[in-house]
Amino acid sequence: MSHVNATRLATLLVAVLVLIGLGCARIPYTTSVVHEDKRVAVMLQREITSIGYTHPVQITPQQVAAILRGFSLREQQRLPLRWFAEETPPKVMFREDELQVLAPQLADALQKVGPEERVYFELFAPGMNPRYRRDVTGGWVAVQDQRLHLTIDYFHVQQPLRTYDVYDYNYPTPWTPEQAYLLYFEPGRFYVIDPRSDTRGVDFRGFLKTSQLP
Repeated sequence: MSHVNATRLATLLVAVLVLIGLGCARIPYTTSVVHEDKRVAVMLQREITSIGYTHPVQITPQQVAAILRGFSLREQQRLPLRWFAEETPPKVMFREDELQVLAPQLADALQKVGPEERVYFELFAPGMNPRYRRDVTGGWVAVQDQRLHLTIDYFHVQQPLRTYDVYDYNYPTPWTPEQAYLLYFEPGRFYVIDPRSDTRGVDFRGFLKTSQLP
């Protein structure tokens, strides 16, 4: 290999590494784990770009559960599958047993999270092959002014147990990429566009005024 070709190759490798580093740098990273057990994990993640969330926020577990009960979703599809998907009613996002373990931890995390962080969560259940996989529902929440934003990355997706090598020769279990979902909230009048981010969020203060909580 000539000196010129070697120099070009080295330059190319440096450029690739820089691009990889920049790509990784854009991913929010975990700053602390609020809670983790066999059913649920909740952690704080720092945003890479300044968002200016209105955290921390005082909200009770009962209020968090009431808000989450209003959500439903369907998996986002491309045409032509989207035409058939739209005929299927959205699925309720959280079961009551999931709300019982998730809501208290989210309420606690929302009191600890800073204005440049979001609250990430994962719900766990045994997978179709419990030895190697588990059922995961995961996403994150954040509050901006009076709007609570929820994003779902996984909805009852079979994921490998992290205690196993994902590149095991006999049972390869790579992590499933994040999915895209369409979210809905009822009553719909409280699911409004946030002018700061141009995304939908729940006017949770207004919603809670109409809710019958214990």
